[in-house]
This record gives sequence, C-alpha cells and structure tokens, in this order.
Amino acid sequence: MNITAGEPARVDYARVFSAAIDRLHAEGRYRVFIDILRNKGAFPNARCFAGHNGPKPITVWCSNDYLAMGQHPAVIAAMEEALHDVGAGSGGTRNIGGNTHYHVDLEGELADLHGKQAALLFTSGYVSNEATLSTLAKVLPGIVIFSDELNHASMIAGIRNAGCEKRIFHHNDIAHLEQLLAAEDPQVPKLIAFESVYSMEGDVAPVAALCDLADRYNALTYCDEVHAVGMYGPRGGGITERERQAHRVTVIEGTLGKAFGVMGGYIAADRQIIDVIRSYAPGFIFTTSLSPVLVAGVLASVRHLKASTAERDAQQAAAARLKAMLAEAGLPVMPGDTHIVPVMVGDPVKAKRISDVLLAEYGIYVQPINYPTVPRGTERLRFTPGPAHTPAMMRELVDALVEIWSRLEMKKAA
Repeated sequence: MNITAGEPARVDYARVFSAAIDRLHAEGRYRVFIDILRNKGAFPNARCFAGHNGPKPITVWCSNDYLAMGQHPAVIAAMEEALHDVGAGSGGTRNIGGNTHYHVDLEGELADLHGKQAALLFTSGYVSNEATLSTLAKVLPGIVIFSDELNHASMIAGIRNAGCEKRIFHHNDIAHLEQLLAAEDPQVPKLIAFESVYSMEGDVAPVAALCDLADRYNALTYCDEVHAVGMYGPRGGGITERERQAHRVTVIEGTLGKAFGVMGGYIAADRQIIDVIRSYAPGFIFTTSLSPVLVAGVLASVRHLKASTAERDAQQAAAARLKAMLAEAGLPVMPGDTHIVPVMVGDPVKAKRISDVLLAEYGIYVQPINYPTVPRGTERLRFTPGPAHTPAMMRELVDALVEIWSRLEMKKAA
C-alpha cells in the first residue's frame, strides 16, 4: 500500500505476528499439538493422525491421566447415566442455572477428602489458582505473597493479577523463605504459596516445615496439590494427607483432570474462605459451570480412589521400574521418588528431535518440555508411566531412547 508524504506509517500487523512465531521456531520451542484419539479401555494405547494417512497405533507416555481413571468403567458409566438423566450442559453460571446437585455432592466429597469444611469447583486447575490467589490478595489489603520460584504459571498469574507485593523464594529453600518472612512487618498479612509435587522436577515440598514457618510468622498457606491428589495419601488426598499436614494448610487446591481423569479444578478450605472466593472471584462468578456429565464422572472417580489403593500402588511400581531401567541404560533420568520421570536433554532442538523420532519411527509419544515451562538449558522429556504401562512397553521405550541418544551423539549419564 502506498503511503503519501507526511502520512504516518501504518502498523504491519501480519509482520509482527509472523515475527513472533518465527522467534519460537528459531529457538526450537514452537509447540506442536499431536492429533490423537485414545482407545477406550486400552490406555496407554492410542491412535495418531499426524503425518500419515489414517490412524497409526501409538503408545502414550506423557498423559497426566496418571491412573487411567478417564478410562475406568465406573467413571464412564457415571457420565453416561448423567448424560441421559440431565442432558449435556450445565445451563449457565452457578448463580444463574448451573448449580446442579452433582456439583453440590462433589464439593462435599472434595471437602471430606481434605478434611476441610467446604470446597468450591472451578472449570480448571488454572482458573482455580488464578481466581483464588488474586481474590485472596484483593480482600486482604497490603498482603505480601511468598511464592516458590518453580510455582506453576497459573499461580504466577494469580499473584500478578492481584497487584500485591510478592517475594520469590528459592525452590523448597526453607532458610531463604524464613529470611524473607523475617524481613517483613509483622503486622502485614502474609501468604505462602507452594506446590506439593513439582511436576517438571518430580520433587516434593517440605510441607511441615512450610507450615511451621507460617505458624511462626502468622502467615496463611496455599498448597497446589494438582499433581498429587488421587496419587498420594491413604485416600488420595495428596501429599498433605500423606504427611498428615492437611489441617495446617489454609487452602488446598487441586485438579480433576489429572489423577481423577476428567476435567475441572477446586479449592478446599474453611467455610468462610470458600464463601469469600465464591462471592468475590470473577473467575468463578462469571463463567459457565462444569457440565454435570463431567462432574458425575469426577464424583465416581473421587469416590473410587478414596477406597482403592490398587491404582496408586501400581502407578508407583511402574514409575520405580522405569526409573531403574533408564538409569541402568545410562540415560540421564532425574532423581526423585514421585510418579514423575523426567529425562534431561538440555537443548530445545534436540528435545524436539528426540520426540519427533520416537513418534515417527517407534510409535512412542512423549512431548518435549521446553522454556518457559522449564528454565532454558534444562529442556527435558517427561514420562508418566501408569498402571497399564507394561515391562515390555518400558523395554521398547528404553531401547528406543538408547538408539536415538547414540544416533544424535548425545552424552549419557555420568
């Protein structure tokens, strides 16, 4: 387009957008979403539709449906029953028409799971973190939030949107956190925000020590249990239940889309805090509630995992077996005693290349984990073996990784 003399240059929007995508490609961190369908009742088997004609059988190694509860017959039956009982959608926000009896029942089950007075459902774990943290800060003027440096993006967003003061403490570093707490005015409201299981590292927060500091400095505590609910504790209440610390944590946040296998997020706390979030959080008030079909599935999943430890036991055994096999093969598996099995690569281009080769040549699906999910230079593959991953599948995976490591002339573990 011709610009006449004296006329200001017009913004070339297409060029700006193109440059933004080009930067991601140049840095090796452009995200490609795989096109798959899982096979009902046969997870981790799935079908991939990317890069070839028709579906290709693959094995999924990176799903957050850790216990395959999204395939459980009781969960599927509950969803089918709800669909035929009340239909597909919720009918609106919880205030307008979406406060179904399924929602009420599930909130009661989740409160009971964590030993709390009440719980509140959200459409996702991201929304529950963002809405709750930002709302807590806004109803507590002058609050300072102390956040672990590896907290999830949703927690970071909630703290940022609150507009309050924040202090970032070194990952799981109790001494550094205490230095920061001690430097604050004792009269200032404080909140310590942390995760129980850090999903990219596979390590666990020192929950008791964090609660001790909260008691000492009169701070609230906020624990993100999304990668631990359903997975740890006698009834699947997470690390806080396993460590017998749930009663000391002010707010416990969790997801319904990982170990519970469906969709959604929630918080559990005392009735007063739940009422505050219910009444003030825009992320709760102004969004359509979860479909009762989804809530019915979660309800069945939570009730099952409260009573059954078989899935948790099998998953932990699978994770331990895969870690041992990777280590024996000399592959750089990161240490840890959780269900997360990260293998360090340290380069975004190589991480993507390994993922591509595994899928194209071996029918093995695992996504590369790159910045900003993890710091630059710590790019990795993140495996989540579950109850249905067999020793034969693990051997196939390890042998494939060994071959690719050799092909790309990558260093093995020292």
